[in-house]
Amino acid sequence: MTQYMVAIHHPDDFEPHSEGEEVARDIRALNDEMTAASVRVFVGGMAPVKQAVSIRVRAGTPLVTDGPYMESKEHIGGFWVLDCATRDEALEWGRKAAVACRAPVEVRPFN
Repeated sequence: MTQYMVAIHHPDDFEPHSEGEEVARDIRALNDEMTAASVRVFVGGMAPVKQAVSIRVRAGTPLVTDGPYMESKEHIGGFWVLDCATRDEALEWGRKAAVACRAPVEVRPFN
């Protein structure tokens, strides 16, 4: 089986606690479905992007700066790692995640 990341993308100003009970219920139901199907390896929600810290190497020295690695209008708000037999299976879970989270989702295999 191949492991896939299913990543949820949120706008930079997204606050995790702003989601309503209906969204939380749908995400819990999806997690239960993934567990029952024995595909879920790991799931995690990310803290708001304003809490990110980036480390870049300049002239051989690591420099630590506040903020995300890339400036963008969206960031990863959470993700699942799934064990799927096929790409199509991973995409089907991605579709379900996009519906439950009401947000764009990226599906990508691990190498």
